[in-house]
Amino acid sequence: MNDLDALLSLLTPEGRALLDEVRGTDPAHELAVATRLRRDHPAALVSAALGQARLRQRAVAKFGAQDAGRMFFTPNGVEQSTRTTVAAYRAERMKALGVTSVADLCCGIGGDAIALARAGIRVLAVDRDPLTAAVARANADALGLAGLVEVREADVTEVDTAGYDAVFVDPARRGGRGRIFDPEAYSPPLSWAVEAARRAPLAAALKVAPGIPHEAVPAGAEAEWISDGGDVKEAVLWFGTEPAAVRATLLPGPRTLLSRRLPDPAVRPVGRYLYEPDGAVVRAHLVAEVADQVGGGLLDATIAYVTADGLLPTPYAAAYEITDHLPFNVKKLKALLRERGVGTLTVKKRGSAVEPEELRRKVKPQGPNAATVFLTRVAGAPAMLIGHPVRPGLSGTS
Repeated sequence: MNDLDALLSLLTPEGRALLDEVRGTDPAHELAVATRLRRDHPAALVSAALGQARLRQRAVAKFGAQDAGRMFFTPNGVEQSTRTTVAAYRAERMKALGVTSVADLCCGIGGDAIALARAGIRVLAVDRDPLTAAVARANADALGLAGLVEVREADVTEVDTAGYDAVFVDPARRGGRGRIFDPEAYSPPLSWAVEAARRAPLAAALKVAPGIPHEAVPAGAEAEWISDGGDVKEAVLWFGTEPAAVRATLLPGPRTLLSRRLPDPAVRPVGRYLYEPDGAVVRAHLVAEVADQVGGGLLDATIAYVTADGLLPTPYAAAYEITDHLPFNVKKLKALLRERGVGTLTVKKRGSAVEPEELRRKVKPQGPNAATVFLTRVAGAPAMLIGHPVRPGLSGTS
């Protein structure tokens, strides 16, 4: 039984009943469950159901337990699909632009199409892979959205999008050798996606890798970097919004920081506080905006750590109170941590080749207290900064 046949078998009444029966199966008990079920069901169907149950468990982190428990997945679909929180944010942005219909090109298993439909937007979801298109169709049906989502198995470069307000393109960014970093090696290439976006009557959004070079952003496009819970998830190139704008958006929220084209902050001595900008802020090159908010400067011209004498909390950076500033020296760090009774050590690094786990093994933290050590450079010199996070609403006093 091939993968498409396996999916279709799970959509039958027997397959759906079997999926309900294996829901939440502990991997440690899978063999016993499979042996029991094969007495009454075809072995291939049992294997397909157990495999889908595993994928649904993996998908909970992205889609939530309620949706993941009803949806269908492929291994690549779980890994590459958009997280629900990010897809919902983007769909709401489309809705706010007045979009009522979207051609979702390279739709994958339908994560973005689902979010768009839930925002009340009519969607044409297109993917050239027969299995992926079938999964997207099954998901729209499983979530009660088939009336708003039409799934088409086709090459996206041959699809007429003229009847839709907007275009969303999520090109494949993985090949046989892993991640693809050259935007022109995407499938379809970024240049094709840009042309499709520019033909859209109202708006368009192109999902790209968060590491896309700023110089690769097309002229006139808005570039947005998005993080969720502190983890950078993606970058989006928008058309029909604010030409050439650059923004970092943090979820949940959303909170959005817009570029003001500020010059790079000056390098200054270590102050009482260190600010660690969110990854989306760093990717968007908006560290200067954070430094301006907190009245700070950089520890080093090439490192995205901001230092300041005062505490001015910002949603775009985590604040730490710094208690010690030392040149990099493992023995000195070990002695200081022993003196402070630090047993819980968080290691953060920017601009250092030292691996956090390697450092923990060497200093062997022991004791009831906690600390954070930053391995970085200060004015070009390897350094260690020791401190602790400042909880929102506190003055930062020790």
